Amino acid sequence: MKREIRQEDSDIRKYKIKKILEEIKKKKGRGTELISLYIPPGKRMSDVINYLRQEYATAENIKSDTTRKHVKDAITKVIERLKYYQASPENGLVVFCGAIPVSGPGTEKMEIYVIEPPEPVNVNLYRCDDHFHTEYIEETLKEKEVYGLVSIDVNDAAIGILEGNRLEILGKYTSGIPGKHRAGGQSARRFERLREMAVHQYYDRIAKHMNQEFLRDDIFPRLSGIIVGGPGFTKNEFLEEADIDYRLKKKIVAVIDTNYAGEDGLRELVEKARDILSNIRYVREKRYVDEFLSRLSRKHNMVVYGLKEVMDNIYSGAYDVLLILEDIGKKYMVFKCPKCGATKEYILDNEEALKLEYRPPKCEKCNVDMELDVNRDLVEHIASLAEEYGFKVVLISSATEHGKIFKQFGGIAALLRYPITY
Repeated sequence: MKREIRQEDSDIRKYKIKKILEEIKKKKGRGTELISLYIPPGKRMSDVINYLRQEYATAENIKSDTTRKHVKDAITKVIERLKYYQASPENGLVVFCGAIPVSGPGTEKMEIYVIEPPEPVNVNLYRCDDHFHTEYIEETLKEKEVYGLVSIDVNDAAIGILEGNRLEILGKYTSGIPGKHRAGGQSARRFERLREMAVHQYYDRIAKHMNQEFLRDDIFPRLSGIIVGGPGFTKNEFLEEADIDYRLKKKIVAVIDTNYAGEDGLRELVEKARDILSNIRYVREKRYVDEFLSRLSRKHNMVVYGLKEVMDNIYSGAYDVLLILEDIGKKYMVFKCPKCGATKEYILDNEEALKLEYRPPKCEKCNVDMELDVNRDLVEHIASLAEEYGFKVVLISSATEHGKIFKQFGGIAALLRYPITY
């Protein structure tokens, strides 16, 4: 039976692929020697291998001896790896392979990366170039769900989108409509008519911006719904009277009362529409950060935060959820003595880790340079421990307001199942 993939697992999987792609995009070949191979879901691997054998034969026509050798070696390496598959996996398969120069000419090292995308990659592609073509797999990493947000009252309005862990304000607007006239007589009735015209024009102006923003080619195909909010009855009048495109009217999934309009209203709208937006990463992250802050103030013994404190207790079995900034930028390293086998663990910033890699520590017992045994991204290290010790890992973006607050607490924390006793 296929295991259900939790959203947190999916986020970690995407994180790992992003980190791999960051490294792959830095790789450059001497010529058109780097192979990018995209295999769509369900394709028979025997067909792909036969195609690569034809490309191997065609490579004989390459004039440069070095380029010809590197391309043929890369094709052979890819074929060897594909023999482990009968058919392409459910989301397809992406292979990058080629000779990467370590320093100058003649120092090339053959490297291969095989990636199963998190979403179906419906691209059938074989290409040799001086760089790897990552753009198609990067498309599968983009957030699929997008919600449109509109917050409006008679004075202010704002339009935004919620995409993954990003709330983007697309526009803020003011009406310029004067307050209601209280005097009597004909002038008052005329004033009221003019005011009603101004309100209607304001509604149509907001609807025009709404149509322009939400019907964009990069938004509308992914638009899961539109949520409209604001205080009082203005939002309802807006929906009834404004010239909103019929395609967007079909996308309206909720109309919610809020205390504010404009930009503040959009943020309140996200908070009040939690149930609807529960699958959006921004909402999930904020929920966990809010829980962390709540425990910190009310039940401080049910939370651990700070890098040293979290890592010191990570094997306790008490962790329920571990929160960590996705751009915390740290490495987990283990050095081992070649003589006595003693080990030393380090968690360092990326730059410090690079320095230690070139100048390894000495064994305190044997006084010899220790050898690097483990060198991995801290988030990936924690994700592997999560599988072993049964806790969830939630990635937090530092670009959001709640992420910036969380960063002030060290960018890492654990919500506990039970208090840790020392």
